[in-house]
Amino acid sequence: MNISAVRLAHLGIYPQRFKSPLEVVECLGAMQAQDFDGAKWAIGLRLPGSTVADIDQAIIDRQIVRTWPMRGTLHFVAAQDIRWMLKLMTPRVISGAAARRRALELDESVLNQAADLFEQALGREKILTRDQMLNVLEQNGISPAGQRGYHVLCHLSQTGLICFGPPQGKQQTFVLLEDCLPVGRDLSGDEALAEIAKRFFLGHGPATLADLARWTGLPIGKARRGLDQVQDQLQELTLPDGSYWCDPAIQPLKDLALTEHLLPGFDELILGYKDRSAVLAAEHAAKICPGNNGMFSPTMISQGQVVGTWKRQLKRKNVELSLSPFKSLSHSQQAGIQQAAFAYGHFLGLEPLSTELTELTE
Repeated sequence: MNISAVRLAHLGIYPQRFKSPLEVVECLGAMQAQDFDGAKWAIGLRLPGSTVADIDQAIIDRQIVRTWPMRGTLHFVAAQDIRWMLKLMTPRVISGAAARRRALELDESVLNQAADLFEQALGREKILTRDQMLNVLEQNGISPAGQRGYHVLCHLSQTGLICFGPPQGKQQTFVLLEDCLPVGRDLSGDEALAEIAKRFFLGHGPATLADLARWTGLPIGKARRGLDQVQDQLQELTLPDGSYWCDPAIQPLKDLALTEHLLPGFDELILGYKDRSAVLAAEHAAKICPGNNGMFSPTMISQGQVVGTWKRQLKRKNVELSLSPFKSLSHSQQAGIQQAAFAYGHFLGLEPLSTELTELTE
């Protein structure tokens, strides 16, 4: 079985199977979003003909929301899912960060004071930029210096008080979650475990139990409880290295020829699995995350495999792309990459200027 082909289909990369930004995020469960612009392209590349304005509108309309729902990492989630996801997956993260909060002298009294201050300020203003949020702390005796401000914002997002709002220009904003988001589903316990397992395997399959545990940040036992409840809705694939689960209704296209894509850094095709070997050869792993520093480069995909990295430079009317394949690409692959570059340019509303392909060396 070509696992990468089935994953491309589940993730909606090829063939594209989604119709709106909300449907993309909802079907995948959550989408990694440390890089805000890259995360918007992660949604856009799954929506044929979409533009960055379409994704921005879904954020403005509060259909999708950026916050810290799992693993202490920023993700896009559907607004109606944010409450139960926070309740299910953040307690372990919050507990694990206790030592760091103590080192920053952020005890419960300080965090409670910050929560009261934000609740009052956002109750008046409705929306504040990140800098304005930090100024609220500073003006009331809570220093945001170092990483203190970041940890306060993150903690109070994980506990469900605040979340990111629509950006104001290049400035990120925050809002009160309860005031600004629609009432969503109320799931807890085994019901929430079942739902997160179903979302993951239907949106990321074929994947393993270990993949589910890593993606959610939940203990393996809880991940197994979730999977056990939804196995009858999934197709189990028994491969030499173990069992994989996926959506039985999704059939990948067998012909992956001329299927090239430009993925952002942190795309779910790369970050959604504990074992990335199905799409990324071991000898190239260090090239997409140099020094294993947690920063993932945008990737070039050909026939389901990572074949290089790319960078962008925005200009007034153009976007210049620097393409760095791991080895020489065929003419058909180069044509496919060029087509992917035009799709990215359309998404941004800019003319793509691809530089000469430069082979990436060690």
